[in-house]
Amino acid sequence: MSRPAPRTGRNRRPFKPIGRYALRVGAVAAALGLWQLLTVLDVDLWLRFSQFPTVTDVADAFADRLSGADYWRDLTDSLTRIVTGFLLAAVLGVAVGVLVARSRPAEDLLGPLLEMVRPIPAIALVPVAILLFPSNEQGIVFITFTAAFFPVLVSTRHSVRALIPVWEEAVLTMGGGRWHILGSVVLPGALPGIFGGLSVGIGVSWICVISAEMISGQYGVGYRTWQDYTIVYYPGVFVGMVTIGALGWLTSTAVELVGRRLTRWLPRTSYIPAARPTTPRTPAHARRAPAAVRTAQPSDTEEARDEHLV
Repeated sequence: MSRPAPRTGRNRRPFKPIGRYALRVGAVAAALGLWQLLTVLDVDLWLRFSQFPTVTDVADAFADRLSGADYWRDLTDSLTRIVTGFLLAAVLGVAVGVLVARSRPAEDLLGPLLEMVRPIPAIALVPVAILLFPSNEQGIVFITFTAAFFPVLVSTRHSVRALIPVWEEAVLTMGGGRWHILGSVVLPGALPGIFGGLSVGIGVSWICVISAEMISGQYGVGYRTWQDYTIVYYPGVFVGMVTIGALGWLTSTAVELVGRRLTRWLPRTSYIPAARPTTPRTPAHARRAPAAVRTAQPSDTEEARDEHLV
């Protein structure tokens, strides 16, 4: 009668979704509890928590902001700016990245200019945007676009260049042309890298759009946060910070979900821990056999090696 095989790490099931959500909520609750404790006790060691508003102060300020119209107008303005600039960066970044990766004349023509502009921080282009565009709104969208454009461009360029040439040769063998290669090989093969650049770009866009709103904006989450700082209303500053973090998390999650939807054909890694190496048990008849007989029998490794040599 055969014994059931021992369970390995591959058979172990990961945490259930409810357990993972509970762990995440618990981590956030623990951080908020620590924040409340340090601020209520006015702890001043090296960090001065006595200057911080408490969690309850921030919650009260948040409730007041939610009941007013200015908060929702700021939210709408910031989202409009980030969506407009990011979509422009996504389209042009992918297009220019594919063009530079696939065309040597385009690389020679655009490559040096792009590499000279790329190290310049997008927020440093605020004076250029003020001089170049007739309104602050267009200048903020330009800053947001510039922040996301280069991560998407670089990621697309590297992804296209890393594609296996055999795929393109297979399409050519079947009679496909340049546009068939672009639609069936280049873009699908580069999608994982493209969405990696988009994930980085959306985060950098939020950093730059908030900074641009603080410098030259009218309305917006960044503008309102800076105004609260100038009047020394620190609970309002933390309301702006929490809003920025929530918006950034939601937009990044949306980009990731779209990326997973469009790359369902990719294999996914799991969080299942690796299996520990287990030592196979020696059968009972082999343990009862004399030592000379046991040494005379070849092991599985020796048999595999002999078959490989044959």
